[in-house]
Amino acid sequence: MLSSILRIVHNKKVVPFVFLAPFMTIFLIFKVYPVILAVIMSFQNFQGVQSQEWVGLTNYQNVFNLVRFGQALTNTTVYTIGTLLILIPLPLILAVLLDSGRVAQSTLFRTLIFLPALTSLVVAGTVFRLILAEEGFLNLFLSSTLGIRPLRWLETADLALPSLILIATWRWTGINILYFNSGLVNIPRELYEAAVIDGASPFQMFWRITLPLLRPTTLFVVVLSIIGGYQVFVEPFILYTGGGGPGDGGLSMALLIYRTAFTSFNFGTAAAMGVILAAIIFVFSLIQFRFFGVFSKED
Repeated sequence: MLSSILRIVHNKKVVPFVFLAPFMTIFLIFKVYPVILAVIMSFQNFQGVQSQEWVGLTNYQNVFNLVRFGQALTNTTVYTIGTLLILIPLPLILAVLLDSGRVAQSTLFRTLIFLPALTSLVVAGTVFRLILAEEGFLNLFLSSTLGIRPLRWLETADLALPSLILIATWRWTGINILYFNSGLVNIPRELYEAAVIDGASPFQMFWRITLPLLRPTTLFVVVLSIIGGYQVFVEPFILYTGGGGPGDGGLSMALLIYRTAFTSFNFGTAAAMGVILAAIIFVFSLIQFRFFGVFSKED
């Protein structure tokens, strides 16, 4: 019996599945099963501990009839676009500068800019509530340097999303720099040396060598940013102490799902929102794969 087990374990075709078994078990139980359960729940009248009743597409109709759903979807989309416009070019440029060898103490700079990612969001949210206060550091800086009158960042609906984007920039810039640095390391230095010999400028090398060869890394960062943007929850929850900000200016899709499920105890409608959110993320991810030519056939 033992010899049979050892023979199976030492089989090269079986060993990979043995090592993958723990991960696949956890993945199926804690990832796949909840998704299937959420999809089933989205077609049921599931409220609290009451019995489940199959209601078809009623929950989806209820979702699209909610005024707050449109507000949350708009806020989340604008937030995601805002983070993409900042958290792709800014970390990319900083990563290139750090990799160029022209920045003194680049290792120290990498460490310092990565520290926000290690900070607890509860602590970060509390600190940013002080920074964004009417008499906080940001208003003092803007008034002293640019002469801008103090803004009510935490009390104005139009400033809710810029506040959240500011927190996202502070928190995730270092991680994206790390991603881009890992891609830059894999670019052969001989290409830059040949470009210098041919008289290429730094911008031409960046445009003709760095950007094309960083395409897989850029795709990875973009898709992660889209997923993270549409799933934003902790930042508005902490910054506005469980709310969506003034006039729901900071209400996100994830926060609305949380409220619908655990405040109104309407799990069926919340599950329908979750399915819609997953579909939106899936579609935008496919668009990015298409844009970066993942599905195109190489000659």
